[in-house]
Amino acid sequence: MADTGHAVAPAMAPPPLTKRALIALLGIFLSAMMSGLNSRSGSLGLADVRGALGFGSDDASWLNTFYSAGELVAMPFATWFAITFSARRFHLVLVTVSSLIAMVLPFVVDLNLLLVLRTIQGISAGALIPLLMMMALRTLPPSIRLHGLALYAMTATFAPNVAIWIVGQWTDVLVDWRWLYWQFIPVAIVSGCIVAWALPREPIAWKRFSSINWPGMLAGITGLFLLAVAFDQGTRLDWFNSPVISTAMTIGLVCLVAYGASEWFHPAPFIKFQLLSRRNLSIGFTIFILMLIVLISGAVLPSSFLASNWGYRALQSAPIGLLIGVPQLFAGSLVAFLLYQKWVDARFVFAAGLALIGLSCFHAARVDTTWTWEQFVPAQSLQAVGQPMAVVSMLFLATSVVQPMEGPYIAGFVNTLRSISTLIGGALVNWLMEVREHFHSYILVDRFGSIGQSLPQVEDITALKTAINAQVVALATADVYRVLGTLAFVLVPLALLMQFIPAPNPTPQNSPQLSPANG
Repeated sequence: MADTGHAVAPAMAPPPLTKRALIALLGIFLSAMMSGLNSRSGSLGLADVRGALGFGSDDASWLNTFYSAGELVAMPFATWFAITFSARRFHLVLVTVSSLIAMVLPFVVDLNLLLVLRTIQGISAGALIPLLMMMALRTLPPSIRLHGLALYAMTATFAPNVAIWIVGQWTDVLVDWRWLYWQFIPVAIVSGCIVAWALPREPIAWKRFSSINWPGMLAGITGLFLLAVAFDQGTRLDWFNSPVISTAMTIGLVCLVAYGASEWFHPAPFIKFQLLSRRNLSIGFTIFILMLIVLISGAVLPSSFLASNWGYRALQSAPIGLLIGVPQLFAGSLVAFLLYQKWVDARFVFAAGLALIGLSCFHAARVDTTWTWEQFVPAQSLQAVGQPMAVVSMLFLATSVVQPMEGPYIAGFVNTLRSISTLIGGALVNWLMEVREHFHSYILVDRFGSIGQSLPQVEDITALKTAINAQVVALATADVYRVLGTLAFVLVPLALLMQFIPAPNPTPQNSPQLSPANG
């Protein structure tokens, strides 16, 4: 669809917002949050899981890979199936499947069966997140829609960070790793009951299957799954020196290109790539991809440093995540309130958020071997403010140029980019860490070798090796922070290039309803 040139999509006559619809949105929000926690918990608690089940680290690493791949392949297609089967029916099936798998996972000891179950759970739980964005755009009028987008933003800013503390409770306080999987079940029951009561029963739109893009879906699923495998396992398998990674990357890219071409020409696509002709979507999504890579500087990078340097487990690293996560309970809504002010330009809020994240990275780049979690507090505090400013502003600027019936396209698009960006970011950071660790290790060992003859004989070689390794990790971590900080500052002028969107009217108005014929 060509861009109409209007900054804001024109309004349509909608039905009034009801309390029941808001309650339904709350239920979907709860399940989407648990989906985010479930994804992060799997990687944080992997060592405990493989230890309990007796898997080697290489074999167990595929559990997270297959879950992430399942999440990714669900993203572009979730909203289409939600509209076809009805949001109520689709949500209840997803939470039921995810809960049943979570219930039995701790008792499965066969790795192949575990991989299958984690893939299915990744698909079912991952599809809950685009459903949240679709329903927020569908349900909420402009007068409160920004607060709905702030709820969605919490799946990227709150859930991954608080997951560190939650995993610590299961593994180090309760000392029962099975709750890494069972934690999904209680919230799923509450969420399912809310949605079952609040959303109306709707018939299945069987006619939509007559126009479904089957070749595109097959190419998309294959391409996204293989790319997820390539990015998640690339560092461990030494990238293109591995036939597995080379094959997965090549076939994945070919399938993804075929998927894009099929969607472009299909009359009823899952994702409408023509929407990228709108400036705020093309620029905004470009920034979004790179910004999600930068956000690894939040809880992931310092937690990794503390684990490598001090042997911290999840519970000991929990303050790192809580410093960012807990403020998100109100920070997103405060940003939304700010964006409703007529004197506020969302582009400058966006740019300021990116700048704060960049400042956080350069502050943390001062890291040395003596740092514990306390020294990361200033950097994490900047992240806690900058992340909601950037994410909520970006979502506002992008979704404001979208027609209501185009909401499912955007929900699938945003979440596909989010999932694949997280994988790319993790692969990039791991690769940078490996490269810089090799560089600093070579320099330090070479320097020690050149002056070693003039030093007293070292009695404790193990202590010396430990000291050098700690220094290498600190130096490499600082380098990665500098790269991510520079990237954050590069994104600032891009944010200012987006189209100006005036603040929405804060007075209650009716909101358009999505038509099942679209999507």
